[in-house]
Amino acid sequence: MVHPVEYAVAVERRLEAAGLSEGSRRIYRIALVSWAWPIVGRTTPTGAARRKASPPVVPLNLLDDPACAARLRDACAERAAVTDPRTLNRELSILRGALRWWREQGWITTDPLAGAEPLPSAPVAAPARLSEDEIRAVLALRAPLREQALWHLLHDTGAPIERVLALNIANLDLDRRRGRADRPELRWGPRTGRLLSLLLLSRTAGPVFLTDRRAPAGTPATDRCPLTGRARLSYRRAAEVFTDATRSLDPSGSGWTLRQLRAG
Repeated sequence: MVHPVEYAVAVERRLEAAGLSEGSRRIYRIALVSWAWPIVGRTTPTGAARRKASPPVVPLNLLDDPACAARLRDACAERAAVTDPRTLNRELSILRGALRWWREQGWITTDPLAGAEPLPSAPVAAPARLSEDEIRAVLALRAPLREQALWHLLHDTGAPIERVLALNIANLDLDRRRGRADRPELRWGPRTGRLLSLLLLSRTAGPVFLTDRRAPAGTPATDRCPLTGRARLSYRRAAEVFTDATRSLDPSGSGWTLRQLRAG
């Protein structure tokens, strides 16, 4: 196998050799590409900026630069402040696996993550629930219909975010504004009902909340809209959108989290 000179090429070689499903390959690629910025001492973009940004061209031999380890440690510290430990540990695990494979191929000789420990997984204190005034400001934001419906539904029901994102159209009784056969039962108000009806106009099956793009090949049928071909919205993407949208409302400028929006 020809020795690649660019990090991006080495990433693709790693993915080809890993024997992953299309969905897993996409997740691994996103994680590995996100480390390109820290390797050259830059901050990884987040939210909408990340989707539009082109990763820097990274010579693969930078991973053998003694300064690379320090840059990655700094990046981990920065990301730990805004990312939950499970997500960051998963992305670090993906990078560790790639580094190990590249060393086995003889493409790099060192491990810039040597000595870096996983973040503790113990739960941290939950952020304070938003005040009623803050919630009113969030729900008054000029946001796309999908976000308005999701935020109103989360606030009205107080249900776990994962449960709401897992809803299919068949799970909803729109006329009675409640979930079907749910335990505990989901109920929502008139405004949320109107938003859901508009969101689901012309759709009769599939996930309630969808991504903006068509689902990648290999996406299970249960996570794909049969009409539009789009995929079920992920927690990660929903959380990114919410935090980006609320930066202007948060006095700290960091943006709030979806968990702060839930009722109760």
